[in-house]
Amino acid sequence: MTLRVPKAELPAELAENMIKQLGAVPEPVEVMWHNPRLARANLEFSAELGTCDAADAGLKTFAHMAVAAQVGCSWCLDVNYFHALNQNLDLAKASQVPRWRTSDVFTLLERDVLEYAEAMTNTPPTVTDELSKRLLDALSPAGMVELTAFIGFANMATRANTAHGITSQGYSEVCEVPLAARSEPSGAESAT
Repeated sequence: MTLRVPKAELPAELAENMIKQLGAVPEPVEVMWHNPRLARANLEFSAELGTCDAADAGLKTFAHMAVAAQVGCSWCLDVNYFHALNQNLDLAKASQVPRWRTSDVFTLLERDVLEYAEAMTNTPPTVTDELSKRLLDALSPAGMVELTAFIGFANMATRANTAHGITSQGYSEVCEVPLAARSEPSGAESAT
Protein backbone atom coordinates (compact mmCIF):
# COMPACT_ATOMS: atom_id res chain seq x y z
CA MET A 1 0.00 0.00 0.00
CA THR A 2 1.22 3.50 -0.73
CA LEU A 3 0.36 6.71 1.05
CA ARG A 4 -2.91 8.15 -0.20
CA VAL A 5 -2.05 11.59 1.15
CA PRO A 6 1.53 12.80 0.66
CA LYS A 7 3.74 13.73 3.58
CA ALA A 8 3.91 17.38 4.54
CA GLU A 9 7.10 19.02 5.77
CA LEU A 10 7.16 19.48 9.54
CA PRO A 11 8.82 22.37 11.35
CA ALA A 12 12.49 21.41 11.90
CA GLU A 13 12.27 21.51 15.71
CA LEU A 14 9.24 19.20 15.80
CA ALA A 15 10.88 16.75 13.39
CA GLU A 16 14.10 16.76 15.45
CA ASN A 17 12.18 16.09 18.68
CA MET A 18 10.33 13.17 17.13
CA ILE A 19 13.53 11.69 15.77
CA LYS A 20 15.04 11.92 19.28
CA GLN A 21 11.98 10.17 20.78
CA LEU A 22 11.32 7.50 18.16
CA GLY A 23 14.29 7.43 15.83
CA ALA A 24 12.16 8.65 12.90
CA VAL A 25 9.36 11.09 12.23
CA PRO A 26 6.07 9.17 12.39
CA GLU A 27 4.36 9.11 9.00
CA PRO A 28 0.91 9.76 10.54
CA VAL A 29 2.21 13.10 11.83
CA GLU A 30 3.73 13.96 8.45
CA VAL A 31 0.45 13.21 6.70
CA MET A 32 -1.69 15.01 9.27
CA TRP A 33 0.59 18.07 9.12
CA HIS A 34 -1.28 19.21 6.01
CA ASN A 35 -3.66 20.56 8.66
CA PRO A 36 -1.24 21.81 11.36
CA ARG A 37 -4.01 22.85 13.73
CA LEU A 38 -5.52 19.38 13.65
CA ALA A 39 -2.09 17.75 13.87
CA ARG A 40 -1.18 19.82 16.94
CA ALA A 41 -4.51 19.00 18.61
CA ASN A 42 -3.97 15.31 17.91
CA LEU A 43 -0.42 15.41 19.30
CA GLU A 44 -1.55 17.32 22.40
CA PHE A 45 -4.42 14.94 23.10
CA SER A 46 -2.19 11.92 22.55
CA ALA A 47 0.46 13.35 24.89
CA GLU A 48 -2.13 14.19 27.55
CA LEU A 49 -3.68 10.74 27.27
CA GLY A 50 -0.20 9.27 27.68
CA THR A 51 0.28 11.05 31.02
CA CYS A 52 -2.89 9.59 32.54
CA ASP A 53 -2.15 6.85 35.03
CA ALA A 54 -5.45 5.53 36.38
CA ALA A 55 -5.11 2.48 34.09
CA ASP A 56 -1.93 0.47 33.69
CA ALA A 57 0.19 1.62 30.71
CA GLY A 58 0.84 -1.97 29.67
CA LEU A 59 -2.88 -2.75 29.56
CA LYS A 60 -3.42 0.33 27.40
CA THR A 61 -0.60 -0.68 25.05
CA PHE A 62 -2.08 -4.17 24.66
CA ALA A 63 -5.54 -2.64 24.09
CA HIS A 64 -4.20 -0.38 21.33
CA MET A 65 -2.49 -3.38 19.73
CA ALA A 66 -5.77 -5.33 19.82
CA VAL A 67 -7.56 -2.47 18.06
CA ALA A 68 -4.75 -2.23 15.50
CA ALA A 69 -4.85 -5.97 14.81
CA GLN A 70 -8.62 -5.89 14.35
CA VAL A 71 -8.64 -2.81 12.10
CA GLY A 72 -5.51 -3.91 10.24
CA CYS A 73 -3.22 -0.99 11.11
CA SER A 74 0.32 -2.32 10.76
CA TRP A 75 1.73 1.09 11.72
CA CYS A 76 0.00 1.03 15.12
CA LEU A 77 1.04 -2.57 15.77
CA ASP A 78 4.59 -1.65 14.81
CA VAL A 79 4.89 1.43 17.03
CA ASN A 80 3.07 -0.17 19.97
CA TYR A 81 5.36 -3.17 19.88
CA PHE A 82 8.22 -0.65 20.09
CA HIS A 83 6.43 0.98 23.07
CA ALA A 84 6.05 -2.44 24.71
CA LEU A 85 9.82 -2.87 24.47
CA ASN A 86 10.39 0.55 26.04
CA GLN A 87 7.82 -0.13 28.78
CA ASN A 88 9.64 -3.37 29.65
CA LEU A 89 6.52 -5.40 28.88
CA ASP A 90 6.80 -9.11 28.19
CA LEU A 91 7.59 -9.03 24.46
CA ALA A 92 6.58 -12.65 23.93
CA LYS A 93 3.19 -11.72 25.38
CA ALA A 94 3.01 -8.50 23.35
CA SER A 95 3.69 -10.49 20.21
CA GLN A 96 0.61 -12.62 20.91
CA VAL A 97 -1.89 -9.74 21.13
CA PRO A 98 -3.12 -10.19 17.54
CA ARG A 99 -4.08 -13.79 18.42
CA TRP A 100 -4.93 -13.34 22.08
CA ARG A 101 -8.06 -15.51 21.93
CA THR A 102 -6.03 -18.61 21.07
CA SER A 103 -2.98 -17.77 23.20
CA ASP A 104 -2.62 -18.89 26.81
CA VAL A 105 -0.13 -16.22 27.95
CA PHE A 106 -2.60 -13.56 29.15
CA THR A 107 -4.05 -13.02 32.62
CA LEU A 108 -7.82 -12.81 33.09
CA LEU A 109 -7.62 -9.02 33.39
CA GLU A 110 -5.52 -8.74 30.22
CA ARG A 111 -8.00 -10.96 28.39
CA ASP A 112 -10.88 -8.76 29.55
CA VAL A 113 -9.03 -5.63 28.37
CA LEU A 114 -8.33 -7.20 24.96
CA GLU A 115 -11.95 -8.33 24.65
CA TYR A 116 -13.13 -4.84 25.60
CA ALA A 117 -10.84 -3.26 22.99
CA GLU A 118 -12.26 -5.51 20.29
CA ALA A 119 -15.84 -5.03 21.50
CA MET A 120 -15.43 -1.24 21.31
CA THR A 121 -13.92 -1.59 17.83
CA ASN A 122 -16.72 -3.75 16.43
CA THR A 123 -19.35 -2.02 14.32
CA PRO A 124 -21.71 -1.70 16.03
CA PRO A 125 -19.87 -1.96 19.38
CA THR A 126 -20.53 -5.20 21.26
CA VAL A 127 -19.54 -4.19 24.80
CA THR A 128 -21.57 -6.12 27.38
CA ASP A 129 -22.67 -5.12 30.87
CA GLU A 130 -20.86 -8.15 32.28
CA LEU A 131 -17.53 -7.28 30.70
CA SER A 132 -17.87 -3.64 31.74
CA LYS A 133 -18.60 -4.65 35.34
CA ARG A 134 -15.57 -6.95 35.51
CA LEU A 135 -13.33 -4.17 34.23
CA LEU A 136 -14.93 -1.54 36.46
CA ASP A 137 -14.34 -3.78 39.49
CA ALA A 138 -10.72 -4.39 38.47
CA LEU A 139 -9.76 -0.89 37.33
CA SER A 140 -11.94 1.62 39.27
CA PRO A 141 -14.21 4.17 37.59
CA ALA A 142 -11.26 6.45 36.75
CA GLY A 143 -9.32 3.55 35.24
CA MET A 144 -12.32 2.38 33.25
CA VAL A 145 -12.95 5.86 31.82
CA GLU A 146 -9.26 6.19 30.94
CA LEU A 147 -9.11 2.79 29.26
CA THR A 148 -12.25 3.60 27.27
CA ALA A 149 -10.85 6.97 26.13
CA PHE A 150 -7.57 5.30 25.20
CA ILE A 151 -9.33 2.65 23.11
CA GLY A 152 -11.47 5.34 21.47
CA PHE A 153 -8.31 7.24 20.53
CA ALA A 154 -6.75 4.00 19.24
CA ASN A 155 -9.77 3.51 16.98
CA MET A 156 -9.42 7.01 15.58
CA ALA A 157 -5.68 6.57 14.97
CA THR A 158 -5.89 3.11 13.42
CA ARG A 159 -8.74 4.02 11.11
CA ALA A 160 -7.10 7.27 9.99
CA ASN A 161 -3.80 5.49 9.34
CA THR A 162 -5.38 2.73 7.29
CA ALA A 163 -7.52 5.22 5.35
CA HIS A 164 -4.38 7.24 4.53
CA GLY A 165 -2.46 4.13 3.45
CA ILE A 166 0.07 4.40 6.28
CA THR A 167 1.82 1.11 7.04
CA SER A 168 4.60 -0.13 9.31
CA GLN A 169 7.66 2.11 9.53
CA GLY A 170 9.92 -0.55 11.01
CA TYR A 171 9.87 0.61 14.65
CA SER A 172 9.46 -2.99 15.84
CA GLU A 173 12.56 -4.14 13.96
CA VAL A 174 14.60 -3.39 17.10
CA CYS A 175 12.57 -6.01 18.97
CA GLU A 176 13.61 -9.65 18.92
CA VAL A 177 10.20 -11.35 18.89
CA PRO A 178 8.07 -11.10 15.72
CA LEU A 179 4.39 -10.21 15.98
CA ALA A 180 1.98 -13.11 15.64
CA ALA A 181 -0.54 -13.07 12.83
CA ARG A 182 -4.13 -12.36 13.84
CA SER A 183 -6.27 -15.47 14.32
CA GLU A 184 -9.38 -15.64 12.21
CA PRO A 185 -12.47 -14.99 14.34
CA SER A 186 -14.97 -17.78 14.65
CA GLY A 187 -18.69 -17.97 15.30
CA ALA A 188 -20.39 -14.77 16.39
CA GLU A 189 -17.13 -12.81 16.22
CA SER A 190 -16.92 -13.19 12.45
CA ALA A 191 -20.25 -11.40 12.02
CA THR A 192 -18.74 -8.16 13.32
